[in-house]
Amino acid sequence: MRAAPTILHLDMDAFYASVEQASKPSLRGKAVIVGGLGPRGVVATASYEARRFGVHSAMPTAQARRLCPNGAYLIPRFRLYQAVSEVVMGLLRELSPLVEPLSLDEAFVDLEAGGTAFDSKSARATGERLRADIRAATGLSGSVGLAGSKMLAKVASEEAKPAGLLLIEPGTERELLAPMSVRTLPGVGPVTGEHLRRAGITTVGELAEAGEDELVRMVGRSHGVGLYRMALGLDDRPVVAERDAKSVSVEDTFDVDLHDRVRIRTEVQRLADRCVHRLRGSGHSGRTIVLKVRRYDFSTLTRSETLRGPTDDPAVVREAAARLLEGVDTTGGVRLLGVGVTGLADYTQEDLFAQSMAAEAAEAEAAAEAAAAAAGASAGASAAEAVARAGGVGPDGAPEAVVPSGSAGSEGPGGAAEGAEAAGSGGEPEAAPERRWAAGSDVLHAVYGPGWVQGSGVGRVTVRFEQPGSPPGRVRTFRVDDPELEPCDPLPLVGETDPRPTGQGVSSPFARRPKSRRTSDGRETSSP
Repeated sequence: MRAAPTILHLDMDAFYASVEQASKPSLRGKAVIVGGLGPRGVVATASYEARRFGVHSAMPTAQARRLCPNGAYLIPRFRLYQAVSEVVMGLLRELSPLVEPLSLDEAFVDLEAGGTAFDSKSARATGERLRADIRAATGLSGSVGLAGSKMLAKVASEEAKPAGLLLIEPGTERELLAPMSVRTLPGVGPVTGEHLRRAGITTVGELAEAGEDELVRMVGRSHGVGLYRMALGLDDRPVVAERDAKSVSVEDTFDVDLHDRVRIRTEVQRLADRCVHRLRGSGHSGRTIVLKVRRYDFSTLTRSETLRGPTDDPAVVREAAARLLEGVDTTGGVRLLGVGVTGLADYTQEDLFAQSMAAEAAEAEAAAEAAAAAAGASAGASAAEAVARAGGVGPDGAPEAVVPSGSAGSEGPGGAAEGAEAAGSGGEPEAAPERRWAAGSDVLHAVYGPGWVQGSGVGRVTVRFEQPGSPPGRVRTFRVDDPELEPCDPLPLVGETDPRPTGQGVSSPFARRPKSRRTSDGRETSSP
């Protein structure tokens, strides 16, 4: 515990939903639910307007629709959320080198390590300035907690929601915590909370009065000792700037149970590729491949295989995941699949043998060149004879390439044109697949400009044309295959927008703008 409230905890308010409301003016002040939209989708975040109806994160989307039928249900746009998070985390790192991110929208900051606060007055001023800077840079609000420990700082930010700041003065911890529910403390979930309730303990004050020995008897030594210390407001954990990742994984829940074994194998291969992409993005490799299968009856099976060394090779991960799948019975159907990698390292097995492998490769190449030189003349003669026998001799006597009859390079009978016609069903060209437009995704129309999808179906897509900072826009409906409608990158929440379609030069929705400065004669210039 510190003698001054110099540990700051920032928690952005209803982050995903707030980003959507900021980017879509027509949704401000309305119920917004972000998450999976299928019959088995789960709510990721609900706006405060939706929470009044009882909607909360981790709730099935189908249940949320029953509670809040008129809410706006949108798919997550993680690329945009990541961009906003980078801006917020950048502001935190300006305060201190010790920033411990917990998620995209939550982090601890050691203000004392950054020299930005040493007492209550300076800590409060820093917290207020941070909230103002976040509002100016992103248009969003965050709640700030300040205390002498990480646990109390997190409790304070939760009490400050939404868009507030709470500072817990050292020495007042027990008085503040006493009337709070035991569920306020980290590590007290539904099961532990119910166990304590049956023992007559519902508040933190009652938890402290129970004593350490009684709590150890009720929930075990490690958990009991920790609960008692938290009830007294004691927490000595430091802010850690780098948190080592323990695993990397991806998983998908399917709207309809998968029964086709070939389709299941294909999905596992796809998940393995996504997992490796994320693994490489984090700068790691791993040696243990994990397969997760949740069957039709909600039973979940986990299988793993440990390799001889760490790898980030997608082919290796795919093969291992496929082997693991062979040992799982999927007869009744599969509702969820996942692939993960654990035992992370900063190198791959190949790196350990890179030099020896390079030497072996050089020796093999030299041997191959020697063999090729010895057999060059006879091989060349044999090739020329083969071409001549096929009639492939050019006007100047040089051998021409021989194209097998019926191959893609032939234009005569059985050539490419005939092959393409034969490939169709009765000569009819195959219809292009119908374009799909997910609710909430960004689009750009050649005439009406940037907008977002409100919904689609029956061959039509409805788009509302608006952008951050604009008044609520008009709604128009188009055919799903309208050539003037294209997907678009997210627009920045604050500042100038660049509504060009994907691939037209929009690299990031939060690219830094040039800084302006004044010259000695008063002129304003820009510099990167």
